Amino acid sequence: MPATIDFIFDFGSPNAYLSYRVLPGIVERTGARTNLIPCLLGGIFKATGNQSPMTAFGEVKGKLAYERLETMRFIKKHRLDKFAMNPNFPVNTLMLMRGAVAAEMDGTLEPYVEAGLKHMWEDGLKMDDPDTYADAMTKAGLDGAGLLARTQDPAVKAKLVENTAAAVERGAFGIPTFFVGDEMFFGKDRLGQVEEEAVAQR
Repeated sequence: MPATIDFIFDFGSPNAYLSYRVLPGIVERTGARTNLIPCLLGGIFKATGNQSPMTAFGEVKGKLAYERLETMRFIKKHRLDKFAMNPNFPVNTLMLMRGAVAAEMDGTLEPYVEAGLKHMWEDGLKMDDPDTYADAMTKAGLDGAGLLARTQDPAVKAKLVENTAAAVERGAFGIPTFFVGDEMFFGKDRLGQVEEEAVAQR
C-alpha cells in the first residue's frame, strides 16, 4: 500500500515553498500520496519556544550566510529558478492559513496551496493585505472574496488552531515538517530521508 506523506506547512516559510516544489518528484518515484496540513508557524513557535532562524541565529557569525548558501544550492540542484524572496517578508500568514483551511473544507486545497505559494514566493505579493489576497486568489481561479470572508468563520479559525496543536503534539517545532507514518522529518534538507521512508513503508 502506498505511503502517505503528511506535509505540515505555512505559506510564510520559503522552505515550505521549496519543499512543495520537490515533493511531486518524490510522489512520482515512490507512489506515495501527499496529505497537506495547514498549520500556523507562529502558533508552533509559541507552543514550542522555537524562533525563526533570523532571530535565533542572527548574532551567530556566518550562520545566516551559510543558510543562504545552502538554499541557493538547493534551488540550483532542483532547478527552482522561479523562486524569489518576497520583498514584503516577513508576511503575517494568519489570513492565508485560515483561507487554506476554508479551501480544504471546500475541496480546493491543492489549487489554493499552489496559488498561495506562487503569490508568496514567485510573484512577491503582500499576501497579508486583504485586497491583494482576494484579488490574487480570484485571478488564480478561486473565490477570493468568499475565501476572505471565510477567514472570519469561527469553524475555520478553530480548525487551524486544532491543526497547529495536533502538529505540536506529534513533535513538530517548525516548518516544513513531514511525517511518513510515525516517522518525523524536519526541513527541506531531509526530503531524501522522506523519500527513503516512503519507499520503506509502501
